[in-house]
Amino acid sequence: MKFTDGYWEMCKGVHAVYPMEVLDVDVDVNVDVNAAPASFVVHAPVQRIRHRGDLLKGPVVTVTCESPMPDVIGVTITHFAGERPRGPAFELATDPTGNVTVDEEAATLTSGALSVRVGRREGWRLDFLAGGRRLTGSARKAMAIIDTDDGRHYVREQLDLGVDHFVYGLGERFGPLVKNGQVVEIWNNDGGTSSEHAYKNSPFFLTNAGYGVFVDHPGRVSFEVASEAVSRTQFSVQGQSMRYFLIYGPTPREILRKYTALTGRPARVPSWSYGLWLSTSFITNYDEATVTSFIDGMAERGLPLSVFHFDCFWMREFRWCDFEWDPRVFPDPPGMLRRLKERGLRICVWINPYIGQRSPLFEEGRARGYLLRRPNGDVWQWDLWQPGMGIVDFTNPEARAWYAAKLDALLDMGVDCFKTDFGERIPTDVVYHDGSDPERGHNYYTHLYNRTVFELLRKRRGEGEAVLFARSATAGGQQFPVHWGGDCESTFEGMGESLRGGLSLGMTGFGYWSHDIGGFEGTPDPAVFKRWIAFGLLSSHSRLHGSGSYRVPWLFDEECVEVLRRFTRLKMRLMPYLAGAARQAYGEGLPMVRAMVVEFPDDPACTHLERQYMLGDDLLVAPVFSADGEVSFYVPRGVWTHYLTGERVEGGRWVRERHGFDSVPLLVRPGAVIPEGAVEDRPDYDHANGVTLRVYEPADGVRVTTSIPGADGDAGATFTTSRDGSVVRVEAAGAPGAWSVLLVNRRVVAVEGGESAEHPRGALVRAASGELVITLEEKGSTTAPGPKGDDR
Repeated sequence: MKFTDGYWEMCKGVHAVYPMEVLDVDVDVNVDVNAAPASFVVHAPVQRIRHRGDLLKGPVVTVTCESPMPDVIGVTITHFAGERPRGPAFELATDPTGNVTVDEEAATLTSGALSVRVGRREGWRLDFLAGGRRLTGSARKAMAIIDTDDGRHYVREQLDLGVDHFVYGLGERFGPLVKNGQVVEIWNNDGGTSSEHAYKNSPFFLTNAGYGVFVDHPGRVSFEVASEAVSRTQFSVQGQSMRYFLIYGPTPREILRKYTALTGRPARVPSWSYGLWLSTSFITNYDEATVTSFIDGMAERGLPLSVFHFDCFWMREFRWCDFEWDPRVFPDPPGMLRRLKERGLRICVWINPYIGQRSPLFEEGRARGYLLRRPNGDVWQWDLWQPGMGIVDFTNPEARAWYAAKLDALLDMGVDCFKTDFGERIPTDVVYHDGSDPERGHNYYTHLYNRTVFELLRKRRGEGEAVLFARSATAGGQQFPVHWGGDCESTFEGMGESLRGGLSLGMTGFGYWSHDIGGFEGTPDPAVFKRWIAFGLLSSHSRLHGSGSYRVPWLFDEECVEVLRRFTRLKMRLMPYLAGAARQAYGEGLPMVRAMVVEFPDDPACTHLERQYMLGDDLLVAPVFSADGEVSFYVPRGVWTHYLTGERVEGGRWVRERHGFDSVPLLVRPGAVIPEGAVEDRPDYDHANGVTLRVYEPADGVRVTTSIPGADGDAGATFTTSRDGSVVRVEAAGAPGAWSVLLVNRRVVAVEGGESAEHPRGALVRAASGELVITLEEKGSTTAPGPKGDDR
């Protein structure tokens, strides 16, 4: 929200005051009287204090500085402290820390390597410092208390933004990855993927300047990112108080680790969820025979399938949700689910948090007070989406238990997981059971909704076995994965929007991400569908889904079948690598699909890259956004290697290539060790048994540790690869069976502990013990790469 009209004037009807100087400082003392003070409170009048008469004037801005954990400092700006506390509030994991010093010059709070300093001699100035430098700060006329002629009251902060500083995140956003110059309203909307609206809004951003900022307000937060004041990032909320946390990295990876430590880490999801999901699509006609024909067709064509999803019309029309199968098309749901599961499939069904008036559950929910109500006591209803629908009030514990019990019956029947659709269009003219403020509850509603469903699945299936396919979210929602990108158009433009949204979401702490392969709205032409397949199978989770048309590949053309088979099997072989990337997601808060700047923050060429990404630490993916296969992408410094062909690429430059539909730029980072599995028809296998370590010339003297998590997320098997001159040593710990090493683009002179054989990609060494010692042929004689598209 803009408050100023250019640099000099305020907008009409807007009046602002700013802290001018520090009057005094109160120091909060720890319970332990021997410990250092933990926080301080500054009282800052909005005019200069020249004499005692000025002490009779207001306002006075109260600024509290505290630290919830090392390297994180919270700043609370307050005008009137008597405002009634309003829920809901984000649930934060805090362990207050910090050390305060106050002298004549300044009040300073230090937490870990981060400090906040409020000067006492000069005019108003608040600085964040770390590593011997100023990260950012709030200077003259940045922090403000604002009134409007129509009676609204706002708190605003502006933090300085350097010339080469860029802002990322703020949830899932489909516009440019770099947010500089953008106006972002943190307000969940069901608006597709081609506008400023977003399903997943989060008041958190990170920068390439060593810090991130989380505004601790679950309702509407307005961001002006170098847009109102082009050298500042501005954020504001309506009310009398606002708290924000500045999080020091210094790297984007460290910022994400600390942010997710504060707001919650993604949960571990089951191995089977990484396989291919196939849907009925939305408004298509289908019954058990249709479903069976799809599954038979996939099996006949050698297309690995892990999950089958039933979309909305598994229930009868106008009764969403009553959680009852439509008996006209599914007369024997338990038997059907049993038959599907006998084929090794998991089952997902669509749900939403709305109850249509024709559903028997509407009257049940109305009578028991389980639906949101208007201030006059009426159930809040409208006709958008379902005629006369009401909305479940998840602030009511009894309503949560009631809703979960309906889903529990489906789990008993054989359903494995749920697609938790919707949750964005939550009204503000309502009364919540627990008294939550409607404005604060709008975005937070989805958190309660997805948590209700996820906790049921975790209770029934166990830790690491719960998974959703969720569309809406806010800060903290990363704890209840997986999230998909929403309703995109079936075009290359829609594909690009989806990728930008996913990269932005990953820079907001969400570890897993998916999207509708081929797009949702409309029917993709075969070229779009085939290009999207490669992109979709090189995402953390992969689903074939659409609106009015089926997404089985043979309905497009036979080449689609070949492309889907190739990339689905590739993903299954990559499961040992993906399991390691997933452990970073649930253990550290790092996204599996991550923007290039997250991995290469010191490479200025990566600052704006939004058509490519890193999948885990070591694989660069550049989706092809054209039918003719022309693609350009940036390769960071070093010698990278095409995973599919073994071709080397000298980095530090832009590369232009042409790829067939069976190929995509998939490059391996210099010195990486990529574990490839021995199974290609399913994701849930023992990833370490029979694994091949694809070694891409580790640097001399470097040790690379490759950990392959076990089925329950434990350590599993660990391999250590080191190089000393021409000798490569690989040590295995916890390997359950046979394992091999593929020295990509190298020849072998001698082997201890195994046997070597020629391979199209280099030299394959099969281990006969827990340690391999491999002597390489001197460089200059290498195995030529195979033809493009040959990944075996």
